[in-house]
Amino acid sequence: MSKAKIGAIVVSVLLAFYFVIMGQRAWILIREPDLVPKLMGVALFVLPVVGAWALIMELLFGSRMEKLARILETEGGLPVDDLPRTPGGRIVQEAADEAFAQYQAEAEAAPDDWRSWFRLSCAYDASGDRRRARSTMRKAITMERAGRA
Repeated sequence: MSKAKIGAIVVSVLLAFYFVIMGQRAWILIREPDLVPKLMGVALFVLPVVGAWALIMELLFGSRMEKLARILETEGGLPVDDLPRTPGGRIVQEAADEAFAQYQAEAEAAPDDWRSWFRLSCAYDASGDRRRARSTMRKAITMERAGRA
């Protein structure tokens, strides 16, 4: 089991524990006769629900992304992680930008192929643009799911 999976499990367990504690506190506040504690209790119920939804969505995103990576690995289509790195382990930005251009051209040439979008997402991530990397990965996941439906 990878460090990332162990970390996700630990964070999920801690968050579930937090949700239980907040639920207990919310119940105590809702049972108070005054309006302000009741409203705070309702908020304490709503916030963990939103947090649980966000946690579930992140776990689904991670598992779907991992599934696509396994498919690409089987097909031999995973991008090779051979970019030069700094002594601190960060990818050299110039090299990431050069590789990005290749993957962007691939995605433009095959806009209906989720594989090209997956690889473009990896290129965004290597370039340090996490927001676009996640957005592009969501697109790849959606395209792959629509293709097998």
